[in-house]
Amino acid sequence: MMQKLLLSSLCLWVWLSLSEAVAQTSRKYSNEFLAIGVGARGLGMANTQAAISNDVTAAYWNPAGLMHIDEPYEFSFMHASYFAGIANYNYAGFTAAIDDKSRMAVSLIRLGIDDIPDTRFLFDESGNLDYSRVGSFAEASYAFLFSYARGVDVNIKEKRDEEGNIVREAQKLPIQLGANFKVINRTAGIFASAWGFGLDIGAQTQWKDWYFGITGRDISGTFNAWSFNTEAVADVFDRTGNAIPVNGVEVTVPRLIVGVAKAYRIGEKKDFGILPTVGFEATFDGKRNTVIKSDFASINPSAGVEADYKNMIFVRSGLGNFQQIKDFDNTYYTTFQPNFGVGFRYRHFTIDYALTNAFEQADVPYSNVFSIKVRFANKDLQFLKNDTSQDK
Repeated sequence: MMQKLLLSSLCLWVWLSLSEAVAQTSRKYSNEFLAIGVGARGLGMANTQAAISNDVTAAYWNPAGLMHIDEPYEFSFMHASYFAGIANYNYAGFTAAIDDKSRMAVSLIRLGIDDIPDTRFLFDESGNLDYSRVGSFAEASYAFLFSYARGVDVNIKEKRDEEGNIVREAQKLPIQLGANFKVINRTAGIFASAWGFGLDIGAQTQWKDWYFGITGRDISGTFNAWSFNTEAVADVFDRTGNAIPVNGVEVTVPRLIVGVAKAYRIGEKKDFGILPTVGFEATFDGKRNTVIKSDFASINPSAGVEADYKNMIFVRSGLGNFQQIKDFDNTYYTTFQPNFGVGFRYRHFTIDYALTNAFEQADVPYSNVFSIKVRFANKDLQFLKNDTSQDK
């Protein structure tokens, strides 16, 4: 009874948060840099990670997945370049076990364009062109995630038919729960900056070889307070006839991500594994160019698969980012984004690679993504400590 009451209260709170966020001044594609994804494994599978995320990157995909890590500590780093290296996308994450039922994690995400020319003072007081007066600035978006995950067991009572035969035996259903508190910082040189705060929640469960997951991002609405340095741009905006921006609050509307997967082990010794997964992402900030859309929500489906040999060598693929694009003759055509990836795991080390938008099927540039993961235990830390002491 208490579990049903808590679930009903959570659903009500989510609905009220969504309604309040939509009622505020919201922008479509707000904080969209947080929709790219982290980790070459997830990106190689077209972001279908809600049900199967099981490493430190789960703090981003579904914080509940942190509970699947079997070592006390794990660290991961990722780098990707976009637009021929103009934009750089980086991620770093660390997780540690609190006890056998809970974990914490911290993550940093940065998408930035550095060394943007500042041509406000290109001409001197006499109107002469002077390139030595050209400066530079950076546009960067940061996200800091503080995550907590906990595992619980739900008791399922046995069920009998009218004749008293057991239809379902009593069992425990494992459920993982997780949440993120995130801090957003966005800057555009000295011209503008913003701070935002938001909350993500997630849950996962397993039944036999089936995996289920759900993530609610920005579930309370992420509020970004923008501050503009009007003195730095007043002259330029006045000459160009543009309205000078004013300080304000931008709201990132909640989005819902759902996934389901089924694991298979094949071969005489079960050396080969196949993990297909499907899911969808629902946004509530108005109609998008997705294949399923309405005034209330837009839904973007995706699918991915991972094949492994002895959980050591991995090959991955995925399809996602389905978009309906309007052509010049007012007709529509559908694009999609095929991704591929490979990975290699040896003991505590994992190296992953992903190629996103292979064959350039979608209207976004392809990208090469590299990430590494390191898992270690307390005994490994003691080993490093002893080595350091001997060096001294």
